[in-house]
Amino acid sequence: MNEIGLVFGFLGILAGAAVALGSRAKAGKTMRRIEQMLDAAISGEFTQSTFDESKLSALETRFARYFSAAEVSARNVAREKDKIKSLIGDISHQTKTPIANLLLYSELLMEEDLPQAVMANVEAIHDQSEKLRFLIDALVKLSRLENGMITLSAGKNHLRPILERVTAQYAAKADKKGLHLEYSASDISAICDPKWTAEALANIVDNAIKYTQTGSVTITTLSYDLFARIDIADTGIGISESEQPKIFARFYRAKDVQEDEGVGIGLYLARQIISSEGGYIKVTSAPGKGSTFSVFLPK
Repeated sequence: MNEIGLVFGFLGILAGAAVALGSRAKAGKTMRRIEQMLDAAISGEFTQSTFDESKLSALETRFARYFSAAEVSARNVAREKDKIKSLIGDISHQTKTPIANLLLYSELLMEEDLPQAVMANVEAIHDQSEKLRFLIDALVKLSRLENGMITLSAGKNHLRPILERVTAQYAAKADKKGLHLEYSASDISAICDPKWTAEALANIVDNAIKYTQTGSVTITTLSYDLFARIDIADTGIGISESEQPKIFARFYRAKDVQEDEGVGIGLYLARQIISSEGGYIKVTSAPGKGSTFSVFLPK
């Protein structure tokens, strides 16, 4: 009897092992099929091939529904992007000529011998037209950037030519306010798009000049192992600690500068550009002690 019991026990073990191996093989087959379905979905070639009452067939049906819905959603997103792109193009095109005419005619009027009160109104029209042009240009750039219509061509570039361009662009504006604008750049390279990096830095420099009444705006560079750092320091009004987290928000303007020129989009656009290049921006400031904006670009 003991021998018979041992035989049955051994047979039971073999049967259990066979069932386990069979289940494992079946699970392996299911996993391989799921992998094939995912690979097909990634390549855009998924089709349902199993039509029965098995769980695998039910899984394929659910996959087919999901991927079909995802494909429809992707097409809808692409159509919406095309609409936005067309709208932005129309806005940019339709507003350029009227704004250019406002600036031109106001400049012509400013050359005339007009009464002081009238001249003040003409200058106000010119200033507001400039503000409107800047706002529309900034919004168009920002919309194109956020909707993926502009792809930054980041590569290894020397920072010196970029800083030279930005300094030259704002030299006259700084000089008009009696500010000293200078840069001191060592021979550092970073991974960036020269055009868009210049755009980001220009917005920060413009901001520094705007809120600095006396003193200077200086641009310096520093090299780290992983990043190149660009510091834009001013001797302006400074920013309180509570305001510093908010200044990069779209259209945000602190209460104490509401009356000054600006629309509150320059720093937001600068951060979007630098972030798209794999970098980041930090600010160090205190009221009455100026501000330093530090731009870090990957090397």
